[in-house]
Amino acid sequence: MSLFITSLNSGSNGNCYYIGNQEEAILVDVGISCREIERRMQRLGLSMRTVKAIFVSHEHSDHISGIPVLARKYQLPVYITADTHHHGGLSLAPERVHAFTAHTPVQVGALSITAFPKHHDAADPHSFIVRAHNVTIGIFTDIGQCCDQLTHHFKLCHAAFLEANYDEDMLLKGRYPWMLKNRIRGGKGHLSNAQALALFRDHRPPFMSHLLLAHLSKDNNDPALVEDLFRPHARGTEIIVASRYAETALYHISADPDAAREGRRMQLSLF
Repeated sequence: MSLFITSLNSGSNGNCYYIGNQEEAILVDVGISCREIERRMQRLGLSMRTVKAIFVSHEHSDHISGIPVLARKYQLPVYITADTHHHGGLSLAPERVHAFTAHTPVQVGALSITAFPKHHDAADPHSFIVRAHNVTIGIFTDIGQCCDQLTHHFKLCHAAFLEANYDEDMLLKGRYPWMLKNRIRGGKGHLSNAQALALFRDHRPPFMSHLLLAHLSKDNNDPALVEDLFRPHARGTEIIVASRYAETALYHISADPDAAREGRRMQLSLF
């Protein structure tokens, strides 16, 4: 059995990640419009009928702006902590709102979703692990620094979305004011390319088939630079740089080593 993953958008202009099987799926964050999600999923051969829930990592607008319309149109439950809901100011019908607790799995069909806290300048930010069919997927973005929990969960992943937000030299020499530069690199902002690479290089499990590098800065990073940095350390893991302008391919993630090594793009008409 397999899971299927794609980044529908990744960056400060909007974030949305899809994880699912052939019957059900979830979205982690919805920072782009309902219309764009529908268009991008359709191009991948996916249907919103498979999406059963939205999980919210934190309240920043690039992660939540599309939630009210999408949740209302498709009658989706939104899993969100009370602090994130309060600080995000989301207009949601009460029956749509479902709380989650760190380290306590939420079951959505065959999918088991577990949140754990992360370092970010938000009210109650969380990363997520999604498990089903002996496959584990991690969603690790908007993280100011690596921690023991991140390292522990990363070691379990067959595939992961991992933030590689900025190149240190580009950030320091760039146009951002010093206050913003210090916020980004200050431990509760974002992971640098070097920090993300260190996590991957030192803690990559041998069965990790795909790494989607996510939330790249438009001004302080470059997709080609990131790909060149990670590829020499891939050791059989397919490296994908998620775009801030379009969806990635749809990737088939399996616990079967032979299927994982294929790493092929799947266009699933059955969705």
